[in-house]
Order: sequence, then structure tokens, then C-alpha cells
Amino acid sequence: MKSNSQSTVAFVATCTLLLLFGPARSFAQVSPAEILNPRLKALEQTHLSKLIAINQTVPLLTYSFPFSLNRYVGSDPKSQTGVDGRGLEFVNFHDQTVLKVTGNYQAAFDADRLTSNQRSSRVFNDVVYQVLEVLPGYFSSADEFDAVGFEICYHVRRKAPHYEYEGKEILVAVLSKADALRYAKAPTDSERQEILNRSEIFLNGKPFGLALSGSEPLDVATLQRSVKQPATAANQKQGAPSNSSDPANFARTGQDERATSETASMPGTAAVVRTRADAERLETKYKSQLDALAAAGLANYHFVQYAPPSFAVFRNQIFLQLTLRNPNTFDKEATSIYKRAARSFDLFVAPQLKSILERIPDDAELGGLDITVLNDLTGTAGHSSEAVEFVCPLGALRKFADADITNQDLINQSVVLVNGVRISLNLQQVE
Repeated sequence: MKSNSQSTVAFVATCTLLLLFGPARSFAQVSPAEILNPRLKALEQTHLSKLIAINQTVPLLTYSFPFSLNRYVGSDPKSQTGVDGRGLEFVNFHDQTVLKVTGNYQAAFDADRLTSNQRSSRVFNDVVYQVLEVLPGYFSSADEFDAVGFEICYHVRRKAPHYEYEGKEILVAVLSKADALRYAKAPTDSERQEILNRSEIFLNGKPFGLALSGSEPLDVATLQRSVKQPATAANQKQGAPSNSSDPANFARTGQDERATSETASMPGTAAVVRTRADAERLETKYKSQLDALAAAGLANYHFVQYAPPSFAVFRNQIFLQLTLRNPNTFDKEATSIYKRAARSFDLFVAPQLKSILERIPDDAELGGLDITVLNDLTGTAGHSSEAVEFVCPLGALRKFADADITNQDLINQSVVLVNGVRISLNLQQVE
């Protein structure tokens, strides 16, 4: 028979092991103590046992490819942040309280074989649909939140004549609570399509008309979506929680409730809403100038041949998309994504901006430039690549080119993404 001291030691050892290893799988969930917003904290506390149960159930579902809940969308499962499986939490988004489901789907789709709509509809059916089947077992219409949101990251392979690139694509879907609870029980695809048509859906941060069938997405401008506006400055002064109006920020909107001026300084919701039709009209209008820019870009600015300059809509504004290949190679193990992004801008993009701006169309409808830099990476795992995207408002670009603002001022007014995941970039700090 063990002595009391021996029993005590055994008990302490067992508790220590449970503390070290048990929570990672059994109780992997965001703690209410981590949440600053009182309403979100209360919801997290009220539904904590449900969230833990769902977190345990979702990984056991059958997927075509491995799927994991992760707190940080697009994270590498092999990294330290990649093991954070707390992919369920309540956040604020578009003036709604949303139960957010974040995860990484280890699928790699061929862009030459599957269109953006085919890829996103497959991810929705493979992953989102299954989670929507689970939720009614835990939540009802009486629960005090407004919507259910999904943020799913997956891989896309693209080929060029002398190059193959695998990047990340992020699908965001926000369904009202009522629609989320009824979606899996809808008897027909047409009824499910109607639910998607009135939901908020984004692909890589841009509004997207997800079609359950067919190769092409629906025209977002024709859909009857009820998009709530972000909280006004007056509401924020009265103590209302700040809200994200940016799907690229969907992953972290629930935790830091301090109001920021981000939406005022970055390319946000335009006073005049531009559509894809507007972008296509400008492409027709400026075709000869875009062709000349493409030729000059290939000769002087390291443009890639397979992605010529084109217009696209981002946050209801028209941006000119440019894709450049960085001639410099980075050691992946010796540099961080932040350092590579900073050097890509300071040493490669910035010196060319003034000359590029002189060649772009001078049109009042143009909101800015969406510049993607493709970086070649070396390392012990072999050759790989990375896409760093700088979405910059035109006014700030011109001020930077005229030396009226600094490089950091321009970055602060822009959106920076690495492989489709938005980052915060302090140029001086990471050097």
C-alpha cells in the first residue's frame, strides 16, 4: 500500500502531465479571460462547454483532405502558431456578433483545371457544409449572437512557362444565425443557393458571388445582400465596440477592442461603389495603355508575362493589379515574412514606383495599385515561393513618389498580405 507522501507525489505528477498535455487536445478553446470586450467575453463564457465540444467534434469529421481548426488562418501547422487549434470564438464583424470558425484545409487545387468558383464551392461543400451540419446540435435561434462566419484557407497551384507557384486562397463566408442553422437541412440546392446569395462571402478579401454549381461565380452586384455598415465614429465615442469592416481582418476582430483609424487611412468603402463591370469598362478604355505598360514592365520593372496589368475591384474601388517577380532570392530559414515583405517593398518596389505611376492611366475612377511581388525562397526544404501583396491608395502613392510622405506612411495607409494573409508591417523595426 502506498504511503500518503507517495500518493501525493503521484497525484501532483498526474496533474502536471494533464496540465502540460491534456488541454492541447481536450480543452483547446479560447479562454474568456483572453477577451477584452465584455459582451464577447460573456458569450464565450456562456457557451464555453459547447465550443469545446465542437472543437473536439470537427476534426473527427470526414474530409477529402486534412482539415484542422486553427486560431490563425493560413498558419503553418508545423510552426508554433500552427498548433493553436482554438479555431472557434465570438468576434465583432460588420456590426454583428459572429461565431467565427477558422481553419486550414490541406488541399492544393490546380488553377488551370478549377476556376475560383469551382475551388471555393468545393471548399464550402467539403468543409463548411459539414460544420453547418454539426452546429444545430449545439445552438438554437434563442442564442444571443447574430451570425456564423467561416474563414478557411487552402492552397492553389498556378503554372507559368518556366515557373510553378503554390499560393494560399482564403474563403470567408458569414451567414445569419437563422440561415446557418437551416442551411444543412435545406431540401434543395436552389434553397441553399438562396441562402448564399444573401450571405456575405469574400474570396481573398474581395466580395464574391459563390455559385454552388457552374464554373463561374455570380455577379455580386446583382445579389440582394444585406451588408451592415461599420460602426460610426459617434457610436464608438459613446462606447460601442469597434468593428472590423475588412474580411482580411476577420481572424482577430474579437480580441483587440481599441478603436483604430485604420478604416479611415486605408482604402476602405468608397463613396461611389465600383463594380466588376466598371473595371471591365476601364480595361477596354485603356487597353492600348495597359499593353504599353505591360511591355515596359517586362523590359524594366520585372513584370511577369503570364499576369499582365488588369483592373480589379477591392472594397468597392477599382485598383490596377500588377505582378512583379523579385530578382532577389531570400533564405527562408534566415528571414521572417516581415523582413522579406519590408525588403521587397523598400529595395524592390519603392524605387520603381515613381516611374510606374507615370505610365498608369490618369482616371478619377482608379483608386490605387494592387502590387503583388513574387519572392523566390531557398532553404533546407528546397526551393519555394511567396507572394507579398501591397494594396496602396493612389493618393498616398503619389505623395510618396513626390517625397511628401515616408515609406512607412504609405504602408500604414495600405493593405499588406503575405500569401493572402494580412500582416502588420513596421519597416524599420524588422530590419
